Amino acid sequence: MLLSGKKIAILATHGFEQSELEIPLAKLKAAGAQVDVVSLAPGEIKGWDKKDWGQPVKVDKTLDQVSAADYDALVLPGGQINPDLLRVEPKALAFIKDIYNQKKVLAAVCHAPWLLIETGIIKGKKATSYKSIKTDVMNAGGKWEDSEVVNDLGLITSRNPGDLEAFVTKIIEEVREGQHAQRSAA
Repeated sequence: MLLSGKKIAILATHGFEQSELEIPLAKLKAAGAQVDVVSLAPGEIKGWDKKDWGQPVKVDKTLDQVSAADYDALVLPGGQINPDLLRVEPKALAFIKDIYNQKKVLAAVCHAPWLLIETGIIKGKKATSYKSIKTDVMNAGGKWEDSEVVNDLGLITSRNPGDLEAFVTKIIEEVREGQHAQRSAA
């Protein structure tokens, strides 16, 4: 198992893009990682599946029950609703920033780079995102590029559900590599 002994959090709330949570969840578990779906409240969160509400996903832990020290990596699924709701939650932003500042792998897909913008992490970093927030990323100081996956010292970004294979492959590679000591704090 490539990720045996590794712990990964997926931070999401209602309106996450269904595939952007479920595919990393399944593939990271299949690689041997313990993966926790972390959210604002216990119970279930409901996904968005292309043009309508999708299926619920069980929340394993709430933000009150976790800390960055518990995990080797954090995955941020996109969708328009999910990151927009999370970027106004101080506990969510603190958790994301703590993961990054502890030099752990941080991965965001689609609209989730909004969370990297809100925390200030994106400034000066190479990144990609869903095309409609390209200008947001650039205005926040990100060095946007149109690639299926962009990695800047363990800060991994991808554009959309079509990039999930490359996205998850890069997460696995970076988690196996470990912490990125040369990365500066946000």
